[in-house]
Amino acid sequence: MEYIAELHTHSKYAGACSEQLTLENMDAAALTKGLNILLTGDFTHPLWFKDIKNRLIPSEEMGLYRLKGSKTGTKFIIGGEIATIFNKSGSGKAGVFDATGNVSKVHHVVLVPNIETAEQINETLGKLGNLAIDGRPQLNMSASDLVETLRKVSKEVFVFPAHVWTPWFGVLGSFSGYDSIKEAYEDQAQHIHALETGLSSDPVMNWRVSELDNYALLSGGDAHSIPKLGREATLFDIAEKNLSYDSIIYAIKNKQIKGTVEFYPEEGKYHYDGHRKCSVSLSPEQARKYNGICPVCRKRLTIGVLHRVEELADREEGFVPDGAAPFVHAIPLIEVIAFVKKKSTGSVYVAKTYNELVKKFGNEMNVLLKSTVDDIKHVDKELGRAIENMREDKVHVVPGYDGVFGIIDIANSVKEARSPAQRTMSEF
Repeated sequence: MEYIAELHTHSKYAGACSEQLTLENMDAAALTKGLNILLTGDFTHPLWFKDIKNRLIPSEEMGLYRLKGSKTGTKFIIGGEIATIFNKSGSGKAGVFDATGNVSKVHHVVLVPNIETAEQINETLGKLGNLAIDGRPQLNMSASDLVETLRKVSKEVFVFPAHVWTPWFGVLGSFSGYDSIKEAYEDQAQHIHALETGLSSDPVMNWRVSELDNYALLSGGDAHSIPKLGREATLFDIAEKNLSYDSIIYAIKNKQIKGTVEFYPEEGKYHYDGHRKCSVSLSPEQARKYNGICPVCRKRLTIGVLHRVEELADREEGFVPDGAAPFVHAIPLIEVIAFVKKKSTGSVYVAKTYNELVKKFGNEMNVLLKSTVDDIKHVDKELGRAIENMREDKVHVVPGYDGVFGIIDIANSVKEARSPAQRTMSEF
């Protein structure tokens, strides 16, 4: 049976996140969007963990939970994102990134087998940092120390690096100070079996780095608000009677992923190099001509994901590893509607149209991935054509840079041919 999982979420207690991110709202949104499995997010935050303990109850599937009184069928996995900050020079606590590359900031997603283990983890990590400050705790320790600490609590805890290429907080990002997963996780690298592609990269980009063949490629939306849930997702094919926390971890470890739903990487806010304050956006080739220096203010550019992938790539563009899981690009439905109708994503009209489509086709993933284009055109010809363009990659995206999201043009600007391993939407 197919399960669509959103494995990177946050709560209202994480920085820059919406107050609407409650368990009740997440549970309801999962049904609307067509998500079957959600990470709780932020399990280390005391107030959020209190909600988790009070409002989630074990489901029939071992290690998974459901919202008390809910009939949506949504399954929750206990987990969240943890930031480690490490001064590799050994000169004390790590601060902000410095030009020497001594300070490393890495974000990790942690999956936990049950609430009891989560409670033990919180007791352990609470001695190392203040977990109440933010839903995404910031701990002064190395990536390897984090994995070792968590595994001492339970060997069933599963850790993978979040948005692996993001400049500031990705393990392979331009400011991380690491050039490989093994270098970052050191003696604990043997326990890393997956990585998250992040909004600014997709599998095609990751396939260019042969070391990454060792890891399952996961996608999660890193949602900071309810509408952002499921903008990226991971698909599993697990027999219904076998669904459990363990079966999901087994599928990841053994690279038995059915596929992923990916943001167009150009839309991600760190795809190109650039300098937001100066409105400078540059391709890697252009940035190299300026030696990584902003041509306006002469300060250092933020080196984006595409450039960083090219730095570490040992394969030509277009290479597809044997057995690579397929993927599709998708644009959140609310953004498609807003673009086509020339309205704000927050407008009443867009919300009304979104709700009508969801009611007609069952959920957002059905509209984006599965319903026939003809059926969608029958409801709205413009939207049907737009979704057809998206499914056939007939969209053009002005790349994002230095914290600025890219701009989607879903009119008729045809992109390059898709990767051989990329399926059309209807094939999922």
